[in-house]
Amino acid sequence: MTPAPLIPMILSGGAGTRLWPLSREAAPKPFMQLPDGDTLLAKTAARALSLHGVAAFLTVTNRDYYFHTKDTYAGLQGPSRPPPVYLLEPFGRNTAPAIALAALCARARGFGRAVLLVMPSDHLIRDQQAFAAAVERAKTLALGGALVTFGITPTQPETGFGYIECGEPLAAAEGSAPAAFRALRFVEKPPLALARDYLAAGHYVWNSGMFAFTADAILDALERHAPGVLAAARPVAQALRGLADGSMLEIDAALFAAVPDISIDYAVMERAAEAGDVAVVRGTFDWSDVGSWQAVAALTEADADGNRGQGERVAIATRGTYVHAPDRIVATVGVENLVIVDTPDAVLVAHRDHLQKVKEVVGELKARGHESYRLHRTVSRPWGTYTTLEEAPGFKIKRIEVRPGAALSLQLHHRRSEHWVVVRGTAHVTNGEREFDVRPNESTYIPVETRHRLENRGSEPLAIIEVQCGDYLGEDDIVRFDDRYGRTPAADAATTP
Repeated sequence: MTPAPLIPMILSGGAGTRLWPLSREAAPKPFMQLPDGDTLLAKTAARALSLHGVAAFLTVTNRDYYFHTKDTYAGLQGPSRPPPVYLLEPFGRNTAPAIALAALCARARGFGRAVLLVMPSDHLIRDQQAFAAAVERAKTLALGGALVTFGITPTQPETGFGYIECGEPLAAAEGSAPAAFRALRFVEKPPLALARDYLAAGHYVWNSGMFAFTADAILDALERHAPGVLAAARPVAQALRGLADGSMLEIDAALFAAVPDISIDYAVMERAAEAGDVAVVRGTFDWSDVGSWQAVAALTEADADGNRGQGERVAIATRGTYVHAPDRIVATVGVENLVIVDTPDAVLVAHRDHLQKVKEVVGELKARGHESYRLHRTVSRPWGTYTTLEEAPGFKIKRIEVRPGAALSLQLHHRRSEHWVVVRGTAHVTNGEREFDVRPNESTYIPVETRHRLENRGSEPLAIIEVQCGDYLGEDDIVRFDDRYGRTPAADAATTP
């Protein structure tokens, strides 16, 4: 028998503000490197592509994360795996619009009876075998018409997760498939006393935010329970534009703004549960949403004093403390129960009992207009990276690295000039009406209001030092005339070359 087609759908976005300063708005939690050197997004994609019967592979993410996501997936592709399809949002509108658009796209491509497996990109699951068994159980239920969610057996009275109350068990599956139940109701994040009651009761599970249903079933459920979402999503789906092969689809911002901003739980699942249409597969796999520094710390081994961390650390009379310090030595003396995260441009010091308040730091930085809420000192771009080395009134110094075969856009600046000094590789430069090569220990000067472009036509990385001079050095002082990465003038604000 031909297996039912499965379409993993990865939802990748969110700011991950509780994991600042490692997670930033321009490089959020899914791209954050874990202690083992991998990222949550890479782990999620590998987990999805390892499942049985994968017919297509869809990722819904912000337009700004497209190239970073492609780079993450590059090592996962192979002849036996379907190429990724990207659905690019101009801004977030929550999970219901994203799922509605994915289901509409699946139906339009002849996959109406395929099972969509909705997977947030920032969950950590190590037991692939148990996860795959849960997915197979969910596929069976979904092909029978159910809307399926995955519940996680609580290990503690957690107030940061939503819960699902499980009702009667559903018919047992063959073999050792995980148990499944009728979902009675979805419950908001509870106070501690109620979370303790749920843990003791035994028939409540954490709402993992993972789902499985056929495209036809979720579209029918949207029609019944959230017709406004579906009606607004249809013209968005019809107006999708992108690459000719359909591997990248961009969402029209004006149409998307008219779609209600609502989660799939509120829009559909809670109401469908009341109608008896939702099944819960109780996952037997390990699961973490890696939602705080406490969760990140748990991924590393503790010493005899309960200290954990990454990088070179010196701990004197220190207990229960986590230190993330990959770039320099951090010493702690006479402290307990702290989390210390050291990055090149920001340091977090927090007590373990107050880690949920880290997001308030991000809010304060945003209110001040401080770039560290949004950007790291080193920023990824489609063509490579740039690192801000120093900045003061009137000048900014960057180290720019361009990948082989890559190029910055053809552009100009109204209020700054630039001096480029090549330190590695050969730069092919467009400077006004001239094109020429610049080699190591050579330089060129780009005056204000001059069209220019930097290219690396070689086979090795190109590195330059850029010195910007002017009365305004903001990254929005840029006019693009040509860009091979499809960045339009409307998307230029708050971006770099």
